[in-house]
Amino acid sequence: MRRRDFIKGIAGTATAWPLVVRAQQRERMRRIGVLMNYASDDPEGQARLGLFFQKLQTLGWADGRTARIDVRWAADDPALFRQYASELVAVEPDVILASSSFSVAALQHVSRSVPIVFTGVADPVGAGFVESLGRPGESTTGFALFEYSIAAKWLELLKEVAPDIVRVGVLRDPTVAAGVGQFAAIQAVGPRAIDLSVMDIRDAGAIERAVAAFARGSNGGLVVTASLFGANHPSFIATLPTRFKLPAIFPFRYYAVAGGLLSYGLMEQAILILRPTTSIASSTARNRRTCRCKCLLNTSS
Repeated sequence: MRRRDFIKGIAGTATAWPLVVRAQQRERMRRIGVLMNYASDDPEGQARLGLFFQKLQTLGWADGRTARIDVRWAADDPALFRQYASELVAVEPDVILASSSFSVAALQHVSRSVPIVFTGVADPVGAGFVESLGRPGESTTGFALFEYSIAAKWLELLKEVAPDIVRVGVLRDPTVAAGVGQFAAIQAVGPRAIDLSVMDIRDAGAIERAVAAFARGSNGGLVVTASLFGANHPSFIATLPTRFKLPAIFPFRYYAVAGGLLSYGLMEQAILILRPTTSIASSTARNRRTCRCKCLLNTSS
């Protein structure tokens, strides 16, 4: 080969290198982590993850082809949340989907730099996950589950279906900001004629004893607020009021499907297929327009 042709060949190859590198960068398989607050065999959790996978595919991200998706199922086990959060952060994903407050808390404890998008958080500001709804800051953003004002609607609807109630017990999780905030919102709007009491959601035995004690009085009803325990044990929570002959309202549809009397809240699965925005505030407004609250009355019993 002549020296001049050899130099031309080297020059041509060098010119092509950046193009090859850029093509490889474009074709790099993205890595997505998912930390779910359900057990792996939970139908509700599987349905939500299925919607998420379907939406990713419509956007060109298919598991095993253009993206690798690592899913962890922590159910309601704090130790598993911590373990799986560490595992997901260790593989250096491009982004992690967090399906609850417990997911976000565990992930932020491990890393504040990995991008996190949450879907099942009722009060991201009160929980300390973001600085504000309009300007989340750092690397965490997502969709606020609902506003606390919806708690007033729960009380209003319960009174409509059971007008004789004068006592209302509120089941809430005291370990999360949303549990405290939801009860406070109900207190703020509760009429003086209604005697409000609180029952902490901790474990099945404690919940059953509290509801049994409350049911010994007359003209009572229950408001069940959002909680991790309830999400993983909807049948237990939904049927408990029926066993003690108490009218009750629940925050999500899956409680009514599981046998609860009445639910009112956001169609939570729809959040998984919305396009993200730069602020949580606008995401919340979009939720109100696109994912209207649903009132579901169970007439099967």
